[in-house]
Amino acid sequence: MYDVVIIGGGPAGASAAIITAKAGKKTLVIDSDQSVTKRAWIDNHYGTEGISGPDLVASGKRQAIKFGAEFVTAKATKIVAGDGSVSVETDGQSYEGSHVIVATGMFADLAEASGIATKPGTEPRIKTIVECGADGRTNLAGVWAAGTIAGVSMHTIITAGDGAKVAINVVSELNGERYVDHDVLKA
Repeated sequence: MYDVVIIGGGPAGASAAIITAKAGKKTLVIDSDQSVTKRAWIDNHYGTEGISGPDLVASGKRQAIKFGAEFVTAKATKIVAGDGSVSVETDGQSYEGSHVIVATGMFADLAEASGIATKPGTEPRIKTIVECGADGRTNLAGVWAAGTIAGVSMHTIITAGDGAKVAINVVSELNGERYVDHDVLKA
């Protein structure tokens, strides 16, 4: 069983995976390879002077893998919250985790099929989002939402930050105390 299963490998999902894996949590990212970021040119992202969407997504994946996250290519079709764990069904397999972070971008079909509360989107072209608290919690126990599906702006820098925020909240819950990850330059 995984500590955290993340659905979606775009900026929100990969950012969440970087945080959870770096915190030592057994992390799985289920990615259907449908990120709209893969069609973007990003010239408004802090820390880079311009990057293609495919390069940004690949960089996030490499960084998450460096910290121990596992990636599988599959389409998640249903989330089922159980007693102390959550299972994610895909088009070919089932995965189990203590917590699940839904980071499916502009795609709400998984949330709707799983009984996760949704509401109308507020961003242009985003019809439906997950109803969640500011910390990312949804109405299903152990299931969280991050990024565009959670109602934040679909700009990559914002979705990446939201993925990190939700991951910090999940790690904090797993640890039983607030988690902080600050690296220091070596002298």
